[in-house]
Amino acid sequence: MSRTDLIADNLTCVRNAIMAHKENVDIPASRSTKAILEILKRESYIDNFKVMEDKKQGQIRVYLKYVAGISALKNIQKISRPGMRAYVKKDKIPSVLRDKGLAIISTSKGIMTNIEAKNSGLGGEVICYIW
Repeated sequence: MSRTDLIADNLTCVRNAIMAHKENVDIPASRSTKAILEILKRESYIDNFKVMEDKKQGQIRVYLKYVAGISALKNIQKISRPGMRAYVKKDKIPSVLRDKGLAIISTSKGIMTNIEAKNSGLGGEVICYIW
C-alpha cells in the first residue's frame, strides 16, 4: 500500500488509539514523526515514545497519557494536506484555542510549535493543530 501522507496516517492512528482508550500504539517511524512526538512529549500531551528498530523502516511505540481516565490529548486536526499545502508567514502564525492548544509548524529550522516559530520569527507549513 502506498502512503501519500505518512504524518496524517500516524496522527490518525494516535487519534483512534485515544478513542479506544489504548495505553500505547505502534506507528511507522520517520524523522518528522519523531520531531512531532518530541513536541507532544515536551508539552505533556503523551507520556513517552520509544523507537523500535527493525530491518525496514522501524516502528515507534507511543505511550498515551491519561489524567483521571481522560486523555491529555483531546483532538488532533491535520491542516496541510498533499493536495493543498497550508503555509503561513511569520506575522500570520495561528494561535489555537486562544493559545490553549498548539499548532505544529515545519520551518526552515525544523519542526516547532507556533509559539517557538513566533519567537524565532519564522513562518512555514502548518502541519496540524493539537489541543
